[in-house]
Order: sequence, then C-alpha cells, then structure tokens
Amino acid sequence: MKKNQWLTVLTIMLTLGIVTAQAIKVHTIGDSTMANYDENSTITRGWCMYLQQFLNPDSVTVVNYGKGGADSKGFYRDAARWPAVKKQLKAGDYVFIQFAHNDEKNGGVDGDSLKAYYLSKGDRTSANAVDLRGTTPSGTYKKALINYVNDTRAAGCNPVLVAPICRMYFGSNGKIRRNGRHDLGDSFSVLTADGLKENQSVPASDHSMDYTYQMKQVADSMNVPFIDLTTATADLFESYGDARCHELLSDGNGSTHLNTTGATLIARLCAERMKAQGILANDVQISSDISVSPTSADLGKSYVGQTLTKEFSLSAFGLTPESGTINITANNGVKVSTDQQNWGESTSIDYTDGTIVKSFYAQLTLSASGVTNSTINVTCGDKTIEIPVTAEAISLEGGEEVKAYWRLEKDSTFTLTGPANVLPEEFSGMYVQRYANPNKNAKWPDYTGFDASRKMQRNLIIGDVWPDGDIDENPDRYIQFGITPSTGTTLNIDSIGLFICGAGGNGMQCHVNYSTEPNFANQHTFYAPAKMVANNIEAATVQPVIELHEGDTLRVRVYPWYNGSAKGKTICISDVLIHGMAMSATGITNVKNAEALKDEVWYNLQGQRIATPRHGIFIRNGKKYIIK
Repeated sequence: MKKNQWLTVLTIMLTLGIVTAQAIKVHTIGDSTMANYDENSTITRGWCMYLQQFLNPDSVTVVNYGKGGADSKGFYRDAARWPAVKKQLKAGDYVFIQFAHNDEKNGGVDGDSLKAYYLSKGDRTSANAVDLRGTTPSGTYKKALINYVNDTRAAGCNPVLVAPICRMYFGSNGKIRRNGRHDLGDSFSVLTADGLKENQSVPASDHSMDYTYQMKQVADSMNVPFIDLTTATADLFESYGDARCHELLSDGNGSTHLNTTGATLIARLCAERMKAQGILANDVQISSDISVSPTSADLGKSYVGQTLTKEFSLSAFGLTPESGTINITANNGVKVSTDQQNWGESTSIDYTDGTIVKSFYAQLTLSASGVTNSTINVTCGDKTIEIPVTAEAISLEGGEEVKAYWRLEKDSTFTLTGPANVLPEEFSGMYVQRYANPNKNAKWPDYTGFDASRKMQRNLIIGDVWPDGDIDENPDRYIQFGITPSTGTTLNIDSIGLFICGAGGNGMQCHVNYSTEPNFANQHTFYAPAKMVANNIEAATVQPVIELHEGDTLRVRVYPWYNGSAKGKTICISDVLIHGMAMSATGITNVKNAEALKDEVWYNLQGQRIATPRHGIFIRNGKKYIIK
C-alpha cells in the first residue's frame, strides 16, 4: 500500500475509533509509604495504591513499584528494582520518584562509606552491623536522584521528583518537627577524617541535612517537575493535630505509615498538585462526586473451595446533601462488608459533612471450576456506580500431593513428599542462635495442642545488636525457604504457612513475603503484624494461587527488624510448610486408582465412551489422564 493511501486509511480508523492511543503509564518508585500492601494481611496502605482513583483510567495507568525498606541508592542498584522497572518503560511514560525515609539511616551517613570506615579500622563486628541503606543528603542521595532522572530521560520518559511525605512527628507547638520533614539538622551523624561524629546539629537556615531541600535542588538544576508532598502533608497533618492525625490517618503502628484514609487523602493531594503544575493536568480527575477504586475487580484465580476477598476504597468530597447514606449491593454469590465481619448481599455507609473516605470489601467463595462474573453497585442519591467483578476457579483434581516441611526443632533439615525439589534454608544478615523454646511461658494457638516446651529455631541478627531506627524490612536481612517443581511437572502451590514469634522483648517486627521471580521481585507480603507480643506464637499463613513450571522457584522470606536498638532479641520460627499439587507438564494427569473413578464419564482417544477405564490414556471433562 502506498504511503498516502495508508495515511488516509489510518485517519479513517482513528475517526471511527478503530485505533486508539495507548494509555500513558505513571511508574511510581520509592519506599513503603507509597508501596502496595495486601489488604488481607495488614491495614497499612501506600498512597500510590490510590493515585489511580484520581486519574482518568482510559488515558493513564499507574504502575506502583514502591518497596518497603527501599532507599534511593539501594533501589537503584538492586537488580529486582530499578533495572527491572527500566525494562517496562515506554517512550512518553512518566516516572514519579519519591525517596528519603530510608535514606536517613545511620543518621544521614552513607551506609557503604560507614562500613568501609569500620573495615579500615579492623572493626569487622561494627562493619557487619552497619545498615547499608542510608545516603548523605547532598551527596549519594542527590547522585541517586540524578541517575534516576538521566535514566528516565534516556528511555524517552518524563521524570517527576516527588518530595517524601512527612512523618507524624509533632512538636509541642503543634507543628511537624524538623526531622518529620526529613531535615536531620537538629541531630545527625557525620563521617570525618577523625571518625564518626554523632549528635551533630546545624541551624534551621542550613539545609545541608535536608533531603527534601536537596531533592528540590536537583529538580531545579535539571529542570524536572517537583511535587512538594513534604509541605503538603505537613499542612494536612497539622490541620488534624497530633492525636486525630494518628487516630484517623495512621496505620496505628508508629508515625510513618498510613491507613486507607491517610493514603487516599495524600493521593488526592498529589493529584491536586499535578493539575496545578500542569503534570498530566487533562487526565487528573478530582471530583466532588463519589468515586470508587478500583473501578473493576478481577479477583484473579483461585482453587475450587477457596474464598477471595477484595478491598475497595470509596471517597467523596463536597457531597450534596452534606449527610446521607451510600448503599452497596452485590449479586451472583458476591458478599459485601464494611468491617470484614458481617457479610451479606448488601451493606450501607453513612456520611456527614459532605465527605467520606471509607473502605468496603467484597468476598466470593468459588465452589466450581470456571469463570464467575458478577456486579457490585454503589448508589448515592440518584447516582449508581457499577463495578464488574470476575474470578476464575481452578481444579487440582488428578494431581499428586507435594509437601515440603521444615520442623526446625533441632536443625534445618526438611522432609519432602511428592515430586519437587527443596532449597535448603538460607540466611542473609542472620544466623541461628540456637534451637529452644522461646520462653517457659510461651503461648501457642489453642488449636495446635502444643505447649511451651516445644522448640523453635531462634534466629539473631549478625553482630547480635538490632540497630536503632528500623521501621520496615531491610532487603539485605532475611531467612529464606524455597521449592521448585520436578522435571516434567507443573507444581501448583495452594498454601504456605509457618509459626513465628519474637523472644526477649515486645519490639520484634517482621514481614513474611513470597516471590516466584529470580531476584525476589514483585514479592507478596502475607504476614505483617502491627505488633508482635513476645513469646506469643502466631501462624503466618496464606492460600495463594501459584503455578510453578520447570525452572521456576518459589521463595518464602522472613524479614525481621526490632523497634529500637536491642541486643540478643531473637525471631523464632518453626513448622514451615509449603503445600501444593504436582501435575504432569504434558497435560496428562496420572491416576492410580481407576476403580474409584469407574462411575465417571470417560472416553478413549478415539472419542468412544468407556464404562470402566483400565490402562492407558483416557479423557474426562476434556482433560487427559493416564490410568495405571
């Protein structure tokens, strides 16, 4: 076809809507305050989980790569983070860059430099205890931001520097303190030729230890859009005040992380500033009307008999009338709830002052294989929002059971049932202190029947001293378990579980995550307690839908940290179990007991119905089986 003819055809196709422009993607990179969280495991939410709610989904798609515990330098060089993100960038996309919370480790000293300093002194114990995260505000922090900007532009994309949200650190005057705004000028550390100097300070007019100020310097020098969420969130938090801010916006675990309300309000703040500054302004949707996120819900795949739950965020500002009720209804087996305790085909939410930021939940139990389609309707006055819901149930019939089990009573050996391969337990920044009961008064869940004498694997940080200032997982500190399918099989994982507790103090914290990617990218957190009571043993469990093909690996990691500096505190784990069903990779399932299936409808490979299949390959419900 000639060029002019092709242009004419293309013009007609665009006019008729046959060809549509590809949606721009906003890739968000940063730390835990913007990260995605499993709504079934924790009430903590990252603000980028709700940014899509304020952007036109037909023209802009938000892809959130925020990661708990990430600092600017570590995220850049971790193969599972920035290198993986860069592969997803397309010309015209945007990259929103927010770091600082974990850059403040070591009191503003660069982690690599601090470790090198201790090694130069021959102090290997102190060197091993250094948190490698942490950057100097005007040094390695700025360098990392410059690298992100240059890489983003090299990919033909648009960088946007986003100042980190404040911590809820209130002073006696009701204002957010200097360190809450990411300025460490009142108390910081510095590495000099004479050694490490701590508890240093500079006047408020000196911005050398101010991460937000240094980010603004990079933005100005490189002509990069800058969204000042530090100032915006300081104003927001101060408008609530200390007590109400922590009560209504915080996740209840410290002064850094958010709940749904806090995360939604901050996402809205970001969208407001995007519009005001001309950043995707035509795609920003800030309505006084009611909105729901997500606008559609693909609950994904689940095994027959499992129950799927999905969280929805409902928000509205400036509603008329100022008081009223929002009704939520569902059909085709979907139940809805506002508290995850009382489920039904309908529920309602009252609002006042014309404003509402609230979560509700949908739940669906899949009783038969195949796809289920249903609808949730959210009604406020004469407006109804219809949310399509889909889910797919998978049957594991005909598979061979697989169990990988680590008792962790006296060593790290495991037992394996079924066709699979197990990875030995692995440690990073951790070691086994001993195998013992957590405490003579240790409490197990009643259903286990275990008593306080039952032993667990007690694990300690290398160097024995937990560092001060940890509020999230350290990507270089974990305990790992793993499994791979045997040759010629596909392994369907349907449950992961373990018992866990802290010993020696109530400050132990941890996340338990899993991933199927080589660099532990796109990990899923399924255990994230707000608090771990010492010696109170809990079950960390999840029922995922994971299909491992030959060459794939499932890894499960425990990421521990302690709330404050402490010596000798241990994270205790035991009874790690990974369960699944192995299926033949050829698509043919082995059946050992054909007699038990004689009443089923079977066909041979020629399509003839067989009353009782014996030896060979037969078909049932469109699936092939080998009868042995």
